[in-house]
Amino acid sequence: MSYLLLSVLLLPVLSAPFVYLAGRKSAKSAAILLSLVAAATLALVLTTVPTILDSPFNRYVEDYPWIPVLNSNFTLFVDGISLSLVILTMVLIIAASLYSVNYMAHKKNLPVYYTLMSLLFTGLIGVFISSNLLFFYFCWELMLVPAFFLVGGWGYQDSYKASFKFFVFTHAGAVFVLLGIGAIYMLTGSIDIFTAGKLLLTQNPDSVKWVLMALTAGFAVKMAIFPVHMWLPDAYAEAPAPMSTLISGVLTSAGAYAIVRISMETVFPALAATSFGVNFLHGLAIFGVVSAFFGSLVALSHTDIKRIIAYSSISHIGYILFGVSLFPLQAAMTGTVLHIVTHGLSKGLFFLSAGAVMHQTEKRDIREMGDLAGKMPVTGTASAVAALSLGGAPPFACFISEFFIFIGAFQLIPIDSFYIVPTALMLTATVLSLGYSLRFISKVFLGPSKIQSTDETGKQKKFEVPRFMQLSMVILLVLVIIVGVYPTFFIELINTATSAFI
Repeated sequence: MSYLLLSVLLLPVLSAPFVYLAGRKSAKSAAILLSLVAAATLALVLTTVPTILDSPFNRYVEDYPWIPVLNSNFTLFVDGISLSLVILTMVLIIAASLYSVNYMAHKKNLPVYYTLMSLLFTGLIGVFISSNLLFFYFCWELMLVPAFFLVGGWGYQDSYKASFKFFVFTHAGAVFVLLGIGAIYMLTGSIDIFTAGKLLLTQNPDSVKWVLMALTAGFAVKMAIFPVHMWLPDAYAEAPAPMSTLISGVLTSAGAYAIVRISMETVFPALAATSFGVNFLHGLAIFGVVSAFFGSLVALSHTDIKRIIAYSSISHIGYILFGVSLFPLQAAMTGTVLHIVTHGLSKGLFFLSAGAVMHQTEKRDIREMGDLAGKMPVTGTASAVAALSLGGAPPFACFISEFFIFIGAFQLIPIDSFYIVPTALMLTATVLSLGYSLRFISKVFLGPSKIQSTDETGKQKKFEVPRFMQLSMVILLVLVIIVGVYPTFFIELINTATSAFI
């Protein structure tokens, strides 16, 4: 059974016109249809779990003839890493679609909105399950087009300015990715990730290092690492809340996945024994620390509700990059991939709850809020869980992934003393993360109220959001708690892939 071919091409692509037609009748129908397609895609992909856990290579593969002149097959695969991110993507698509029923209810051109979302998730899934670098690049660019129109067409005041900046930065990064892919083919004659990785081991390290730098630079832009993060705050702040959830939870995760899968797993082993390889890892650690501190400090000083969350994303991207620098330690790499998942779930929940607050209060400045916990109990609970998770507080999801990253760092310190200072700084950054999380909760949901509680007739306003928005937040809230308390499924799944890094 061609589970991956169905989930990547047939279901998402063929459902797009039906989503559009459903939207012409009812926007709610389009949202529900899109969420059902995502759920069906998830169900198809989950059937590969037994193969991943039990097969000798811990990988499920589908191979189809494609371009003979390039000696290239159309190869789709899932292993513990890619399947974890497919699960994250589908969950966030479902949550964003259902949330949009109420959040986008009074917006125009909603059939187009939901159709673009279906195309976006086609590109996202393609990135995670393709071992053919040409198809990977096609999906990498496919993500960009619907995201541009979703941010620009349904965002806030400066939406097209923000989406244009997002387009320029990420497309410029894609040029470096394309150069790296071309160089891999030139050196190895292959554009398959796993075949090229073996052939690069026999190449001149002086050539391979330029491939590594080009690919990592391109992926770093999508990941929004400091200092190529400038597109992120504007895009997150101006995008509608469902799109902010997808950008923060999945698009930046795609950059992190690409660094792990292609930069580190495919290209870096050819340089691991060289001084350049060691310096490269140290450089990643430094950029990770700087990103973590920069994002946390700006989040602590900002008052715009969405920009606080946007800069907290830059901070957590720093954790992921620091974890990547610990390659190939299994605990660290498992923690890094798990943190991509836990950050995606927690940040998605955070943006949905922030969107709920903005939707009901029509305010963005946290100084103008307060005392919303009792008025918005579901939203307040969702915000608190998301904020505490991102702050690294147990028993929520991000705690366990950060714990694994630091376990890896402590294992590496006796071997490479360079990591003493970066590890100490990253531990300090966790305090800053908890600081902006608690500040957010206290300003928005606690303290004296600065929002008018009655309308012009003297009746009490209803602050809690409608049921579909609540349902979306509850789905992510439950998952953030479950993954934090019982992360075994993801850890066992990811371990099957990271054990091969050693």
